Amino acid sequence: MSSTYLGADGGEPIGVAVVGAGYWGPNLVRNFQSSPAFQLRSLCDLDLARARTVLGRYTTVAATDNLDDVLGDPAIAAVAIATPAGTHVDVAQAALKAGKHVLVEKPLAANYADALGLVELARDCGLALMCDHTYCYTPAVTRIREIVRSGELGEVHYLDSVRINLGLVQRDIDVLWDLAPHDLSILDFVLPDHVRAVEVSAHGADPIGAGRACVAYLVLKLSTGAIAHIHVNWLSPIKVRTMIIGGSKRTLVWDDLNPSQRLAVFDRGVEVATSDELGPDERRNMMVSYRSGDMVAPALSEKEALGQMVAQFATAITTGAPSPTDGGSGLRVLGILEAASSSLAAGGAAIAVSGGRR
Repeated sequence: MSSTYLGADGGEPIGVAVVGAGYWGPNLVRNFQSSPAFQLRSLCDLDLARARTVLGRYTTVAATDNLDDVLGDPAIAAVAIATPAGTHVDVAQAALKAGKHVLVEKPLAANYADALGLVELARDCGLALMCDHTYCYTPAVTRIREIVRSGELGEVHYLDSVRINLGLVQRDIDVLWDLAPHDLSILDFVLPDHVRAVEVSAHGADPIGAGRACVAYLVLKLSTGAIAHIHVNWLSPIKVRTMIIGGSKRTLVWDDLNPSQRLAVFDRGVEVATSDELGPDERRNMMVSYRSGDMVAPALSEKEALGQMVAQFATAITTGAPSPTDGGSGLRVLGILEAASSSLAAGGAAIAVSGGRR
C-alpha cells in the first residue's frame, strides 16, 4: 500500500473531524492526532461534555455538539464517523454533500440499498468513501493479502474461518451481524479482485432463547467454484480466532491468538495427476498423491492497525485511488450479510449475493 500523502513530505496536513466520541471515537482521535498526514480540527458529539473529556484540558481541537459546525468549516476536508450504526447513512450523506471525504465505522449502512446510495453519491461527488474495517490493516491480514494475491498459494480452493467466544449477546442484532462482518471484510480484502461471493447458505440456532441466532454457520460459494465457510458463536467457553486458506500449491493458517506464530504457510496438500487424454472414468480412478513439504512462518511487522487504516485514508484522499476497504468493500460485505439473513430465515436455502467485485 502506498504511504504517499500530504504531511509526509512537508505538505499541508489534511483537516479532519471525528464525529462521535463514544466507544470508537477516542481511538480515531488518538490516531488522527498522531498522523503527520492529518490535522485533527474538531470532535463532534451530542454530549459536549464527553467530547471535551476525550480531548482533555490542553488541546487546540474544537469540541462541538453541532454537526453543521463541522460541515461548514472549509478547513475540514475529511470526516470520520463513529456514531451509532443507525445514524451512519444520514451523517455520511450530509458530509459528502458538504464536499467532505468520509471514513465510516463499520457497518457502512444498515442495509445494502442505503450503502449503495452512499457509494454512488461519493462517486458522483468525486470524494473518497472508506469503511473502517480495521482488522484488514493488522500486520497479519496485510501479509495474508500479499501472499494470496502473489499466487504463492496457487488457486484458492477453500477458506475456513472460526470466530467464537463467550461473548456479549447483543439486543438488536444476531451473531451473524455482530461477528461475521470481520471475517467477510477480511475475505473481501485478501481474495483477488476477480473472486467474489455469488451465493450464501446460512444456518443458525438460538439454544438459550435470546430471540436471535447465537450460533451460526455460513457457506459461501465463490465465483471460481471455491468454497468459504465461516463459524461465528457467542456461546463458546473458549475464544478461537483462526482462518485456513487452502490453495492448489500451499495452505495458509492464521491463528490470531498465537503471538509467537500468527501465520504459517504449509507446503503440504493433495495432488492428482491430470491429462487431457484421459476420459472421465479414468480420471475418477486416478491415484491421489499427498505432498508433505516444509512449513514457513512469515515474519510480521509490529504496526497498529488503526494507524495503518488512517494512513490509507490519507492515500485515498490525496491520490484518488480507492482503498482496499472503500465503500465498495463495505457494500459487498452488506450484500453477503443480507443474503445470509434471508437464507437463515428460509432454513438455510441458497441465496444469491447482491453486487460484485470492483
